[in-house]
Amino acid sequence: MGKTTFKFGELEVKRLGYGAMQLTGNGVFGEVEDRENAITVLREAVANGVNFIDTAEAYGPKFNESLIADALSPFQKDLFIATKGGFDRPGPNNWVPNGAPEKIRQDIEGSLQRLKVDSIDLWQLHRIDPNVEVAKTLAPVIEAVKEGKIKSVGLSEVTIDQIKQVQDILPVVSVQNLYNLGNRQWESVLDFTAEQGLAFIPWFPLASGPHKLEDKIKAIAEKHKATTAQIALAWLLKRSPNILLIPGTKSVDHLKENLKATEIELTEEEFESLAK
Repeated sequence: MGKTTFKFGELEVKRLGYGAMQLTGNGVFGEVEDRENAITVLREAVANGVNFIDTAEAYGPKFNESLIADALSPFQKDLFIATKGGFDRPGPNNWVPNGAPEKIRQDIEGSLQRLKVDSIDLWQLHRIDPNVEVAKTLAPVIEAVKEGKIKSVGLSEVTIDQIKQVQDILPVVSVQNLYNLGNRQWESVLDFTAEQGLAFIPWFPLASGPHKLEDKIKAIAEKHKATTAQIALAWLLKRSPNILLIPGTKSVDHLKENLKATEIELTEEEFESLAK
């Protein structure tokens, strides 16, 4: 796997983090059903060494950020919290990009309040709104960076051209695109971010793909006395040193199981057989 951390400025972030999206109601909407359990999971993540947590204004919406603050605030110094803005949520499983500057400004101010922080470690544009010029969408973000309200900026579900377009406007440190063993459509974006020294944060990292691939993963998992999820995560960690993982779960047992993926060292042969 190689290096187990990635550097954001001065802070070394462990490459296996935690994605909090599942700690919401059905359809990523409303409050999580068992709040006590959700708080336990977040605290256990940090107690087990996780220092990178990913959330978003749109998760809940809003409930997820407040939950993280209730569970973990005041945040320990080395805990890096990433959030996102730029989505309207009319209902469960309903996601509408909104890059209007006033919406972005509200999202940033709201995230600061809900997370109970003066500055957001990493603020990511959840989607580029095709109906709004990206420079207009980013104007409040640039303002917030200048005011010290945002330390770093990232993007989500973007092409190489879109990354370059944003880089002309302001510095970008991370890209969060769909990527896993079974879906590697953003391979070129991953390679581009690696060349650029940007973090690549795959969302939905645990999908294992078609049956043929699942059978291969199972065989490798048996050899390592591991779960298929651990192998999927170990493969991603080996794929590129700029990959940061944010698997989510509502279970403390699954959380601990996922974190053990860092202990699995796939051979080149195993890695290549899954890469095919």
